[in-house]
Amino acid sequence: MKAIIAHGYGDPDVLEFGELPTPKVGPDQVLVRVRAAGVNPVDWKVLAGYLDPMMYVHFPLIPGWDVAGVVEQVGLDVPEFQVGDKVMGYVRRDEVQHGTYAELVSAPARTLARKPAALNWQQAAGLPLAGLTAYRSLERVGLAADETVLVHAAAGGVGSLAVQIAVARGARVIGTASERNHDFLRSLGAEPVTYGDGLADRVRALSPEGIDAAVDFAGSGVIDISQQLLRDRSRIASITDNSVGDKGGHVVWVRPSGTDLATLADLADTGQLTVPIDTVLPLSEAARALDLSKEGRTRGKIVLDAS
Repeated sequence: MKAIIAHGYGDPDVLEFGELPTPKVGPDQVLVRVRAAGVNPVDWKVLAGYLDPMMYVHFPLIPGWDVAGVVEQVGLDVPEFQVGDKVMGYVRRDEVQHGTYAELVSAPARTLARKPAALNWQQAAGLPLAGLTAYRSLERVGLAADETVLVHAAAGGVGSLAVQIAVARGARVIGTASERNHDFLRSLGAEPVTYGDGLADRVRALSPEGIDAAVDFAGSGVIDISQQLLRDRSRIASITDNSVGDKGGHVVWVRPSGTDLATLADLADTGQLTVPIDTVLPLSEAARALDLSKEGRTRGKIVLDAS
């Protein structure tokens, strides 16, 4: 099969487009013919060696954890899926090597859900990791209907999904973003504020009584600002700043969950969730996709087309 391959750590330019054997299919796995693979910042971080202290990484490495495609083969004990099913998944294992930037991927059944009909292949591939990250972050802060949540980096791949999930729960959403993304956030149902100096005052102008919860997808020192605004300082979660745990909040490291992914698929099929796409590139241009991801200026998701 064709795949994107790295033989060692480095910048995206170490990636090659080459041939590898068809993956083996374990008893609890399915073989997926990849139609699209989502690109996430963690992909270039894995390649750069940033996850080496916490995860075993083996070479040759195929990057990528997000996938959407068609089931081509099922393992001995996978009653959940059949050949021909359209699926999507956050295919992260405990060790890193066999990723989704390939024509075929062997995926544990627990990581998959059926593709929502409302999303195309590229949108479905962009949903799993970002959507599950947003979902888990909102779960960790216990967001409920009629509460106010502050979403940092609300126009990004994770933030734009968190906005929609929170709105679907009946929450009020205040989202930080640059001025150029304010209309975009309004279209998702959020009230935009510009990040940077004076952020706390701008949020107080919108919500003088404070906020109920906050989720940080930006980093850059927003934990202290958020806790000044929170009625309960513990109701904050971050995917970028591990110091939040020392300050009484929650660190989020998303886990694969076919069950939670199915919940997001239902939101998509009922018109409450879509996946904004910034850029679609062919699989062979994975290095360029990772360079774009490193720049951090995208609105929505970057996706590789493997069809």
